[in-house]
Amino acid sequence: MTQSSLASLLPAVVAGLPETASLVDVRSGKRWSRDEIWQAVCSCAAAIVASGLAPGDTVVVGQPDGARFILDVFAAWTAGAVAVAVNPKLMPDEQTRVLAATGAKLWLGPVACETALNIANAPNDAMPDLASLAGRALGLDVPALMLMTSGTTGMPKGVVHSLRSLAVRLALNIDAIGRSDLARTLNVLPAFFGHGLIGNCLTALAAGGVLHVWTGPDVAELRAFADLLEREDITFMSSVPSFWKIAMRVAQPPRRPLARIHVGSAPLSLELWSEISRWTGTGRVFNMYGMTETANWIGGASLEDPGAGDGLVGHAWGGSFGVLGDDGEVRQSGSGEVVLDSPSIMLGFHAMADKTAEAFHGSWFRTGDIGEIDGQGRLFLVGRIKNEINRGGIKVPAEEIDMLLERHPDIAEACAFGVPDAVSGEAVAVAIVMRAGAEASDEAIKQWCRTRIRAEAVPSQLFRLDEIPRNERGKIVRGVVRETVLAAGSAAG
Repeated sequence: MTQSSLASLLPAVVAGLPETASLVDVRSGKRWSRDEIWQAVCSCAAAIVASGLAPGDTVVVGQPDGARFILDVFAAWTAGAVAVAVNPKLMPDEQTRVLAATGAKLWLGPVACETALNIANAPNDAMPDLASLAGRALGLDVPALMLMTSGTTGMPKGVVHSLRSLAVRLALNIDAIGRSDLARTLNVLPAFFGHGLIGNCLTALAAGGVLHVWTGPDVAELRAFADLLEREDITFMSSVPSFWKIAMRVAQPPRRPLARIHVGSAPLSLELWSEISRWTGTGRVFNMYGMTETANWIGGASLEDPGAGDGLVGHAWGGSFGVLGDDGEVRQSGSGEVVLDSPSIMLGFHAMADKTAEAFHGSWFRTGDIGEIDGQGRLFLVGRIKNEINRGGIKVPAEEIDMLLERHPDIAEACAFGVPDAVSGEAVAVAIVMRAGAEASDEAIKQWCRTRIRAEAVPSQLFRLDEIPRNERGKIVRGVVRETVLAAGSAAG
C-alpha cells in the first residue's frame, strides 16, 4: 500500500502530520518516521477493528510506554473509536469503574480487572487487514478523546474533546510557541493527561518536530539529563514544578540552554521560576496555565515579560479571559473567579449533562480558579476554588479520597486536603474519625489504600480527630479542617 493510500485511512489530525514529524523512544532508542508512525497506527487500528468494535465505540488506552500510548490513541481514532486515556497504574477497582462509566469493551495496555478484552486477546496475529479501515476514521466533530479521573470510589468523570477542539488547540500552541522552538521536544510527563499528551506530544508532532518520549524518568536516570539534552539537541520541553525540583538536585545543569521551557499543571512561585531560569541558562521559561477542559494550555507568560511575578500567566492563547464577580457579571479586569472563552473548549463531561451545565456561566467556562486581570489584560492566578489536590501536576479529587477511606471498616468519617510538599507541590493528607474500638494503625490504613488506589492518591499524612469540624449549618468546610489539624500539629505517620 502506498503512503498516500495509507494516509487516506487516517483521521485528518494524523494524516496531516508533516513529513518531518518523527517519534523517538528515549529508553529503547526506537525511532519512527512519519510514515512508520502511519504504518504502526494502521496496523493497531486493524487489530482493533478485528476485535469486533463498531464505529463510535470506546477504547481505553492505558499503556505505560509513552510512545505506544500515542500510537494507540491514533489507532483508536483510525478505527473510528473514542480513545479513553487513563493512568496505567489504576488498580483493578478503578479500572472496573472506568469501564462501567465509558462502556468500553477494549483495553489497550496492562489490565487486571476481568471485564475487559485486551488487545492481546484480539485476533491480530495475522497480517492486518488494512482494507477494513476504509471509511472508519473518526470525524472532526464527534467525541474523540476522553480524559478520565480515576473513579476511586464512584463513577469517574470524563472530559470529552473532539478532533476539532484538539486541532484548534494544537494550531494555537504552534502559533504561540513557533515551529523552530518545537523542532526537538522532550516529553518527561505521563501521556494520560493533557499536559503530556496534548501540550508536549501532539503539539510537537503536529508542528513537524521530533518528539522524544522519556516518560517519568527516575532519580538515577535524571543524572544523565544534561547528556540527553545535548545528545538529542533538545529545543523544547514542558513539565511540572516537581520535576525541576528533583532534576536541579540530582543532575548537572545543561551545557547549553534550550530554546524554550514551559512549567505548568501546578502553582509556580517566582523563586522557583527564577531558579529554573538560572539553572537552565535561559530567561525563556514560561509559567503556563491550562486545564483538561480546554485541551491543555490557554495562556502563559515568560520570566522575561515585564512585571513577571507569582501567578502571572499573561494573555489567553486564543479566546479571552474574564473574571466573574459576585453579582454574576463577567468583567475584563479586576478580581474574581476566572472564566474563559476558548475555541478549544471540551464537548462536555461524558454522560454528565448536569455537571457540564454547571461548568459554564452562559458561554464562559468556569475554571474554579481565583485570579486578577490587570489593566493590560494580563491574568494573575491567586488561588483555587475546587477541592483538588495537585500532586506533581496530577489532580487528586479530595472527595474521592473521603469516600474511599469511609469504606474502611475502622473509619467513620474522613476529610482529605492538600498539604505542602517540597517535591510534588502538594501531598494528600486526611483528617479521620475512627469507629469505636478500632485498632488499625496509620501504616495499616495507608497499606489498605495502596491496594485500592494509585500511588499518588495514597495519603501521606493522617490526622486522627474526635470529630470533623463543621460550620454552623453542619457542613464540612475543607479549608477550616485543614487549618484546624495543621495548627494542632497532630499528624501521625
